[in-house]
Amino acid sequence: MVSTAEPVGIELPAETVEAPRQGVKQAAMAPALDTPLDRLTTNQGLLLSDNHNSLKAGARGPTLLEDFILREKITHFDHERIPERAVHARGAGAHGFFEVYQSESAITRAGFLCDPTVQTPVFARFSTVAGSRGSADTVRDARGFAVKFYTPEGNVDLVGNNIPVFFIQDAIKFPDLIHAVKPEPDSEMPQAASAHDTFWDFATLMPETTHMLMWVMSDRGIPRSLRMMEGFGVHTFRFVNAHGVSSFVKFHWKPKLGVHALTWDEAQALAGQDVDFHRRDLWEAIASGQFPEWELGVQVVPEADEHRFSFDLLDPTKLIPEELVPVRRIGRMVLNRNPDNFFAETEQVAFHPGHLVPGIDFSNDPLLQGRLFSYTDTQLSRLGGANFHELPINRGVCPMHNFQRDGMHRQSIGAGRVAYEPNTLANGEEFRVDGRSFDPVGPAGFTSYPEALEPPKLRARSASFDEHYAQARLFWVSQSAPEKDHLVAAFQFELSKLQTPAIRQRMVDTLAHVDADLAQRVAASLGTKPPDKAAATAWAGFREGPVTADLAPSAALSMVVEKSAGIATRKVAILVADGVYGLAVQAMQKALAAAGARSTLVGPTLCRVLCAEGGHMAVDATQDNAPSVLFDALYLPPMAVGADGLAGDPRALRNVEQACRHGKTVAASGDSVRLIAAAGVDPKRAGVLVDAADAVSDAFLAAFVMAMGQHRHWGA
Repeated sequence: MVSTAEPVGIELPAETVEAPRQGVKQAAMAPALDTPLDRLTTNQGLLLSDNHNSLKAGARGPTLLEDFILREKITHFDHERIPERAVHARGAGAHGFFEVYQSESAITRAGFLCDPTVQTPVFARFSTVAGSRGSADTVRDARGFAVKFYTPEGNVDLVGNNIPVFFIQDAIKFPDLIHAVKPEPDSEMPQAASAHDTFWDFATLMPETTHMLMWVMSDRGIPRSLRMMEGFGVHTFRFVNAHGVSSFVKFHWKPKLGVHALTWDEAQALAGQDVDFHRRDLWEAIASGQFPEWELGVQVVPEADEHRFSFDLLDPTKLIPEELVPVRRIGRMVLNRNPDNFFAETEQVAFHPGHLVPGIDFSNDPLLQGRLFSYTDTQLSRLGGANFHELPINRGVCPMHNFQRDGMHRQSIGAGRVAYEPNTLANGEEFRVDGRSFDPVGPAGFTSYPEALEPPKLRARSASFDEHYAQARLFWVSQSAPEKDHLVAAFQFELSKLQTPAIRQRMVDTLAHVDADLAQRVAASLGTKPPDKAAATAWAGFREGPVTADLAPSAALSMVVEKSAGIATRKVAILVADGVYGLAVQAMQKALAAAGARSTLVGPTLCRVLCAEGGHMAVDATQDNAPSVLFDALYLPPMAVGADGLAGDPRALRNVEQACRHGKTVAASGDSVRLIAAAGVDPKRAGVLVDAADAVSDAFLAAFVMAMGQHRHWGA
């Protein structure tokens, strides 16, 4: 239940008030530098026995800092590119606040989750993953969804994606994944795209990628708006309450506007029309006062239930179906202010999954364990040194005190001669008890959960991570028929771009493990042999885990809108020309505004148009610079008899046909009804509304708003 208490804002220290606004020959035995080897080695020439698993304390235990192979590989990867991010280079950010609905002290001692009277400042950053800063917003890709909470106990970073799972299970494979999906190193092509040989070569040799591939190839890979996508923490974390009781937790962000997507054809067109489509949409929504909002949800699993599922909670390629553990919504985030400076804020913000407060802790997920090293290492390269935490956008709102000094770009000036602890020459007493014995700061400080670890130390993967296809199959069977069609088309498009037939064959063979019909439909247009499940098992080279019983379809995995979800912030193009009935236009604009939508008058040119009743009407955009892909719906208002400004404009007909093909709502009144048939569209098609009357009735306006709330209409 949402608290009705007056929120109390956190008063920032003066200096942080803007933070959240804020000559030897080569040895004969050594190979030449460019000589290929038939075995993998480290950069020091050490032969690798295993390049797929990090060193752990037990197969399901935490990754060990001792793993110099993991550290060398990730360190090299983290420092490959400067100054833009190696991944998530293209992003958009915004400021806002978070408030918890009620105290969650029963499961966590994290202060910002226990006091419903406090608004916690936040900064959120959304991003594509694979492309550079100059790539387009609407490429097919996973999206980053990262939130920095500025709490009185310290900053908390929830660093996730818009997809609840990931491609790989162990961080040691992350450099390989990104190298495979990035532009190929010989040609630096293609940009921000996975439709090339190296990515699918890697993916088809790593069966664990299958589940994530299903998500990325689905409509989730091309969201309609950053404001209309879910966010996920991806990993399993821990909550720890004041009594030391631990629970496992998965984090979710649920958008108030619902979850919606573009069509692939739209996404490609938008990449040409407006490469900043998503960034512009977010900026304009906030600037106009239509603040994006998400609810924070959690799936909480008692520690005693860790092993009760058919999958491993520590496996980042798996999710917990909401039918097994419902998502409980515990608070909301509102983004209400755009950045003042993109570089200082959106570009310099530094996230890290290891930024947390007492009450939140880690699990032994091997991908998460690697990220805990990688993120700090990356910021050292990107932001020039260890003092990136002093940049205004990264600076916390809480007091900070330690004896770390100097380094590049130091902002604060540490006075005095002491730069160590313990000491008696400065104020070191705060870390001591009775002047002699040393003690942490007591129960208020962060203490890692005292988890019992299992021997032995080894480089291996837990057998509980071996099953790769059950949840991919769950995702497939949970999709609606149109969503399945789009997913098949995405696989066909991506695989058709490959130059190596054997890779295409491997992928359709892999899909046979997910669903025979899916594999056959994808293979149908690729000229491959029939899908062969046994072949996929043979070439994969990995253990095949036990076959998991199929899970029941999950409604939460589909994006279908069963009923009107409202049209707040939706954009509608009203096509106008000389002879338009201005009163009809005004009636539609009023109805849309009342429902929270925005309308744009699109004319043949930017010149004012003559209204049928007399007078003129200003237009906002033209048929050339505002095609239908920029809007959620079209309205063709009535025109005076003999006025053929729209019927005689092929651009208008093209926009009508395109909007209908993309499943959008299209409405026409009066004489403009003839444009529907002229565009080659069946007036009885789902999502098409026609009314021969020149006067627009309230019933027609209501029907248009209701139809738009369905988002898409895929029926014939």
